[in-house]
Amino acid sequence: MHKTFPLRLLAQAAALAVMLFCSLPSRAGDQPIYPDPSTANADVAHAIRQASMTHKRVILDFGGNWCGDCKVLDIYFHDPANLALLDQNFILVHINVGNFDRNAALAQRYQIPLEKGVPALAVLDNRGRLLYSQRTGEFESMRRLDPGSVTSFLLQWKPEKR
Repeated sequence: MHKTFPLRLLAQAAALAVMLFCSLPSRAGDQPIYPDPSTANADVAHAIRQASMTHKRVILDFGGNWCGDCKVLDIYFHDPANLALLDQNFILVHINVGNFDRNAALAQRYQIPLEKGVPALAVLDNRGRLLYSQRTGEFESMRRLDPGSVTSFLLQWKPEKR
């Protein structure tokens, strides 16, 4: 009887984890987070133009619509505790990597090692210069992190006020 208890407990914990993940708020109508991969270069160029006019920074979010951790990261970006910080300081660009077969050149340009997993982030200044790139898959296991990890990231990389 004692040998089955841990297995039953493990099964219950796994079921609870699935229920919690499935109950996380999603985007309206379950719209995809990441746009068609073909728009990435234009999306980045547009974001840099916007950032130069608004004195914001650009966050490039490399991921895929199939990626559970990417969905959690997007939920955390739009968590009320983070949304104002994100909107006031950054322009967020979602870059679709397909099944790791799209936008590899763009990932390489911004020093994102896709082989480490997604989501992976890069931060650009308002002129498009790379300030930071995730090189070790820090957010790859986003489901194990909390919204506070995103808050810390945003606070660390927000632009200094003039």
